[in-house]
Amino acid sequence: MSSLTETIREKALEIGFHKVGFARAEPLREEGARLREWLEKDFHGEMAWLEREPEKRTDPSLIFPGARSLIVLALNYYTPHEHEPDPAKGKISRYAWGDDYHDVVKKKLRELLEWITSEVPGAEGKVCVDTAPVMDKAWAVRAGLGWLGKHSNVITKEYGSWIFIGEIIVNFELDYTTETVPDHCGTCTACLDACPTGAIVAPFLVDSKACLSYATIELRSSEFSPVISENLEGWLYGCDICQDVCPWNRFQQPTAESAFEPRGSETSIDLDEILSLSPETYAERFRRTAIKRAKLTGLQRNARALRSKK
Repeated sequence: MSSLTETIREKALEIGFHKVGFARAEPLREEGARLREWLEKDFHGEMAWLEREPEKRTDPSLIFPGARSLIVLALNYYTPHEHEPDPAKGKISRYAWGDDYHDVVKKKLRELLEWITSEVPGAEGKVCVDTAPVMDKAWAVRAGLGWLGKHSNVITKEYGSWIFIGEIIVNFELDYTTETVPDHCGTCTACLDACPTGAIVAPFLVDSKACLSYATIELRSSEFSPVISENLEGWLYGCDICQDVCPWNRFQQPTAESAFEPRGSETSIDLDEILSLSPETYAERFRRTAIKRAKLTGLQRNARALRSKK
């Protein structure tokens, strides 16, 4: 490994990232074909933005002209807390307990890119985290961070699947990961068996329209379909069932990133409080958190659905 590649790895770990990999900036042909097939099956539901400019999702040079390499980074977000077993409260997905991960990850990516441009003559780059048209999971696999689990999340040996993924696309060559991590799911079907709605229709294939996370976060309809409403299992925002049952998550480690600790020690939220929120109190309550993604109308729809099951 070149001294530059290793120095960037060391700096990324110093900034707080937990895993670092490097991939050549080239088109994702096989992964792009799978994406197109998934879209053709209408498994993306109302997430219409996934259909727009699919070529950008598979070719980093269309996002950042001059792209030569991707620095792919993972940040562990696991904190050792549990949901409150209170039917008057709705469970929040672990990734949304603390500060908005977009802000946390992007800040670290920018710090790393600023350091790179100060150290490498002529270096330029672009930071990407989730909202950019980049296939984060595909690049994480290519860069050797982990493998794609049957639940479609990236799994690492060190941290399980409790990771956020981000990239920096740069205009210079690096040493690239030559071996990807083999699939270690084997014959296990724990995630498929545990999904209450059968959203994991086959290994590595998720129908978003049947997924609790999609329904409680992305869906804008005023009501749930019967398969969702009858199988919420207490989830107000998101769902962690497929990750909670994954045997590889026995290797989970508490993160040192304090921003991911539950705000106000909350892992669940009182349903009546959600239903009493006004647009103003909602905006203040969930400022700089991922929960705002569901919007007030979505959260209150979710709360009403949960209350109807009490």
